[in-house]
Amino acid sequence: IVANKVTGNVFSNEAVEQLNIKTKSYKDLLTDEPFTRQDLITLQDPTNLDKFNVSDFFHVKNNMKVLDPDEEKAKQGPSYHLKSTNMETRETLAELYKDYKGDELLASTMKEPEAKKTDKLNAAHYSTGRVSASFTSTAMAPATTHEADAISDDTVRYQYVKKKGYVRLHTNKGDVNVELHCDKVPKAGENFIKLCKKGYYDGTIFHRSIRNFMIQGGDPTGTGTGGESYWGKPFKDEFRPNLSHTGRGILSMANSGPNTNKSQFIKLLQTPFKLCITLT
Repeated sequence: IVANKVTGNVFSNEAVEQLNIKTKSYKDLLTDEPFTRQDLITLQDPTNLDKFNVSDFFHVKNNMKVLDPDEEKAKQGPSYHLKSTNMETRETLAELYKDYKGDELLASTMKEPEAKKTDKLNAAHYSTGRVSASFTSTAMAPATTHEADAISDDTVRYQYVKKKGYVRLHTNKGDVNVELHCDKVPKAGENFIKLCKKGYYDGTIFHRSIRNFMIQGGDPTGTGTGGESYWGKPFKDEFRPNLSHTGRGILSMANSGPNTNKSQFIKLLQTPFKLCITLT
């Protein structure tokens, strides 16, 4: 019995020999799809005795085994690796396991993570999924009541932001008034305003200047490699199709890749060419 690797169809070796090989017409007998002789795979050949040699099987040669769930669970127990023990050892271990309460003490000291409380503002229209998960997973405690999932605080807060933000930058060349689209990119707006209120940008310089393109600042170290966001970690990009980085005076967050916004920002002097860098 042979199989066609190209189409997956199975035929008797005699049929392929008579209708394909002898006639030199290498087309599938069912689909008429062309193939080569190397595409034929022998599934069963009673005349080939070497095929029944177990020591030549691929999984035997490479010591490949199917993991037994019961055995893997038994490996977690300390007694699994004790191949042979005498009577005294077995009695000692039995007495130890009988009085051992380490797991109970550990469980009593561990606190379950507190579930985030929901109210009319942060309650989602979907559930936490604990009921279905408890029915399909033995690792979870059974749950019989559906609970609404809690929406993140940022999502709740930002949906109420409807106004622009305004910041005045004091430089040695004069003041610069900046309008922030807090209603469209609230995370970036909040980060910039809170860093300003914190005095994070006080005394910093524009460490990078490209003639007729942009100036970049916001790094307290002045090297272009420093700076942190208000929350101490990078935050995600906020792209909006109606906000483009074209035109003199546009202020944007500068980053080193996707979702790496911190404190650095750039201000466009002009856009002589289409920007090919990721900005927020």
